[in-house]
Parts: sequence; C-alpha cells; structure tokens
Amino acid sequence: MSRTRHLLSGLVALAALLLGMASAAGTAHADSDAAPVRVMPLGDSITDGFNVPGGYRIDLWQKLVAGGHEIDFVGSQVNGPGNLGDRDHEGHSGWTIAQIDSNITNWLRTYTPDTILLHIGTNDMYGDPGSASARLAALIDRITAQAPDTHLFVSTIVPLSWRDQTVRTFNAAIPGIVQSRADAGKRVHLVEMYSKLTTADLADGVHPNATGYSKMATVWYEALLSVPDSIGAGDGTPAPADRPAKACATASESPADHSESDARSQMSCAAR
Repeated sequence: MSRTRHLLSGLVALAALLLGMASAAGTAHADSDAAPVRVMPLGDSITDGFNVPGGYRIDLWQKLVAGGHEIDFVGSQVNGPGNLGDRDHEGHSGWTIAQIDSNITNWLRTYTPDTILLHIGTNDMYGDPGSASARLAALIDRITAQAPDTHLFVSTIVPLSWRDQTVRTFNAAIPGIVQSRADAGKRVHLVEMYSKLTTADLADGVHPNATGYSKMATVWYEALLSVPDSIGAGDGTPAPADRPAKACATASESPADHSESDARSQMSCAAR
C-alpha cells in the first residue's frame, strides 16, 4: 500500500511538472505573438523622404531591427526602397503644421500609434513663421489630449540654407513648449535635430541628402532609446498585445508647395 502511495505521489508530481512546462511554453508563445510597437513618422516631405525615397526611415528601421525591437511603422502614406522593411508613414510633401493639425485626429483614431516622431515646420518658414511655434504648440496639445498614452517625440527642424535665422527663431521656442507639457505630465520628449545636421547635409538647401537622412535616423534612434518603453525593451521583446488590428486610411495632399508635391508624386505609393 505504501509503495502504491509513493508511486501515485510520483505520478502526481510528474504531471504537475509537465503541466508547468506546458504553461510556460504557452506563455512564451503568447508573448511572441504580442503586437509590435506602433511608430508613426509624422511630418512633411522630409519625413516622406524627398530626394531619397524613404528618407531617415530607412536607417532608423534598420537600427530598430538590429536592436531587436518589434516595430510597426504606421500611417496612410507608403514609399521607400526594398531595404526599408516597413514603408508606412505620415509624411506629406509641402504640408504645414496647420495641415497636419487638421488631419491628426483621424490618423490617431485609425492607427493608434504608441509613439510619434514629429518633424514639422519647414514649410511654415516660407509663409507665417512668426506664429509657427504657437501652431506647433496647438498641434502637440491636440495629440496629447487625444492620445495621452502615446509617446510624442518633437524634433527641432533641420537647417534651411537661406532661412537660417528664421529656423533658429522657431527652433528656439520648441524646448520651452515641450518642457511645459512634460512638466504637466504629458509624454512629450524633445529631439534636438537642428544641430546634428549642417547645410552640407542638404541636397537642395531644404531636404537632407542620404548622409543627412542617415544622421537624422541616428538622432531619432538615440532619442527613442532614451525612453525605453517608447519602442519596447529590445532583443525581440514586443509591446503588450492589446492593440486593435492595423487599418488603412487615405489622405489627400494639399496643393501647397507644388514644386515639392509634383516631384513627390513620381515616387509615392497611394495604396497597398
């Protein structure tokens, strides 16, 4: 009888061990199926990649993959070369801060980004630069109000060959705008981009060349790494799988800045 009880106890222990192993395997599988971090590159032709289709997104994507981060670029626009693993973005050639602001509500609703990379204001330097910082502040407030859990990285804009002082004045206002929102508990982060590029990194005095875009990618990547939960833990550790399925949307471009948008139309994809 005692021998039988020992045998039964052994079988129970073995069954418990096997059950535990199965549970652990199930958990690992569930984790591997977790949704990647949704990152929205947001801005104008510099986000789109004028002169170099894909722009900074090419090197940024490769850095993220090499770092083991599970990332899903999101947005209604699609372009880039074959070595850009995810070509989705929300970069609109010729667009101003106000145009992005007019569309951001629908984009946030459609794509529910976990992280946004915002580089906007270059086209505002040609029209009404004096109030551009106020428009940027309003855009930031709209994003943080609608998507309070989203990490918003706000970049100073890259140099302009013939509007340097105008750009400097605009950029000088951005740290204060970002800091005041961060102090209020918003997930807003400053990215200092202007000082990392020079006019030698511009292809046409406005848009970066390949070297300039590569520098931008490095700055974005380092900024993302400084806020670890903005892109997951790395080494293949994804974000929680509680995001809705990815959806597509379309957005028509404004006729503003025809010189950029006409050229871009030769390079972009409007649909998957």
